[in-house]
Amino acid sequence: MKRKKLIVPLILLLAAAFYFVFLYKNKTLKFVPENADVVVLIDVKKLTGQYISSLISHPSKWSESKTKDKKKISLKNSGIRIPDFLQIFHLKDTKFSEWYSVVELKDPQKFSAFLKSNQFISKGKNVFQKDQIFIKIEGENCILGTSALAFDQLNQQLLQSPGKNTFSADRLINNSLGSISFISGQKTRNFSIELKDDRLEIKNTPQTANYTQLISNAGKENHFFEAELDAANIKNYAHFFDKSFADSSQVSHFKATIELEQVNDTIISYEYDDNFNEIEKKTYQKIVQPRYIINLKSQTPEKTWTYFQHKKWINAQDQFTAIPFQPNRIDRNNGGFIVKSTTNPIARSINQEQNYIFIKNDLLFSYLSIFTPEEKRILSEIDYIFYGNSGDNYLVKIQARKGILPLILRW
Repeated sequence: MKRKKLIVPLILLLAAAFYFVFLYKNKTLKFVPENADVVVLIDVKKLTGQYISSLISHPSKWSESKTKDKKKISLKNSGIRIPDFLQIFHLKDTKFSEWYSVVELKDPQKFSAFLKSNQFISKGKNVFQKDQIFIKIEGENCILGTSALAFDQLNQQLLQSPGKNTFSADRLINNSLGSISFISGQKTRNFSIELKDDRLEIKNTPQTANYTQLISNAGKENHFFEAELDAANIKNYAHFFDKSFADSSQVSHFKATIELEQVNDTIISYEYDDNFNEIEKKTYQKIVQPRYIINLKSQTPEKTWTYFQHKKWINAQDQFTAIPFQPNRIDRNNGGFIVKSTTNPIARSINQEQNYIFIKNDLLFSYLSIFTPEEKRILSEIDYIFYGNSGDNYLVKIQARKGILPLILRW
């Protein structure tokens, strides 16, 4: 009888524990500064649940932890207080490559040991670096970033004035794994992030245009990059690199096709024999070389040409120097310009009359030295990246290569 009386309280206790561990979420976002113009939120508990669910259904991953490097301290034991919503943000008027986050520390000593075990190098003043990741410890908090330039500013805004600019996660995320929000004053545009078994999708509406045929056609071609954008999309992308480009250049349509090829590059050096005679030495290395054709249309071609000349993007040989890959040539045509590589040129692809960008995971990622071996391993899982826009609907799709495991277990 006494056992039966204990069953109900025990069930309630387990239900309460399950709720607070897996379902309850603190939606207060106190680490988003007021001058953030882009905020990425990750629902950590939802991500954890999705990972556990995938892990349970793939027993081959259960024993993997036994083979991991025991000298490295895991993130779980790093002394970080794992938030319910991870807040990653970009600050207004900073480089597009600069992103930051702030997390709380429940054990600063453990966190220092974690940094050491993961080979972070001390830069002084509680700043540490490994590759492109910078970390600064400020009492019971730490600031993470792809740069250290805004650390002092963030410390002053966030850590010295806690709670001043807090707002709720409900403003940015709606029952999705994550979100990307573009903030301009009181206006916010939210895009959901969903992680599927073989792809990552970012979109602003549940219903998006059907790009299946477009993606299929682009995937069949031997193109590393293919894109077609109207004036509005050009302006959106130019905003990240050169805010004045779209308005000043008057470019109203952009169409580009790029192919990559691996070629042997000859390096000539000189040595001297014992009699000081000069000896030519040739060595060879494989490099990736792009072949491309770019079409630009303008409502006012003369103004566009003048703008290019003012920016010194056209030299005496009619080469378009804004593209670093030479040699090329820029020519005028009806209402616009064609820029194409002159070495082994490629044909222009057909206009699709749609706004899209298609990037195939080709030779480039494996040759870029800016990526670490681990980052290259992650990138190697990607088959292609696609961006599509139709009216007010936007979609970014990162498609993984076919594999036995779902993407969350591969990454």
